[in-house]
Amino acid sequence: MATIHCDIVSAEANIFHGDVAMVIASGEAGELGIAPRHEPLLTRLKPGQVEVVGEDGKRQGFYVSGGILEVQPNVVTVLADAALRADEIDEASARRAKEEAERILANRGEAKTVEQAQEQLTQALAQLSALERLRKNLQH
Repeated sequence: MATIHCDIVSAEANIFHGDVAMVIASGEAGELGIAPRHEPLLTRLKPGQVEVVGEDGKRQGFYVSGGILEVQPNVVTVLADAALRADEIDEASARRAKEEAERILANRGEAKTVEQAQEQLTQALAQLSALERLRKNLQH
């Protein structure tokens, strides 16, 4: 089976490094599936999940807060603002952040506060979604 090398890095750490059969990510224009011999590509990533599929079909999920995805002939690089393995996400913190953001948005505070709350809500929902997808993949 053909593979492509994948690196997922954030400002804090190298999160993943290895050869994979496919990389799935949430780009600005929608979901992307990157397989070996994919055309070169550069796109921004939305907050959400990046998933890598190993040669054995095993899937690993990662949460990214946004960033850049670069595809070259033999390598996919995810440069994330912040990234975590999906199984490292603190579900309780993500739920609290979601609830706080929803409360701020419901009260319609200052414009700057609303903007920050919208960003916080987006991040929390992306983390919870990554956790949900991880649990779903573990059941299969």
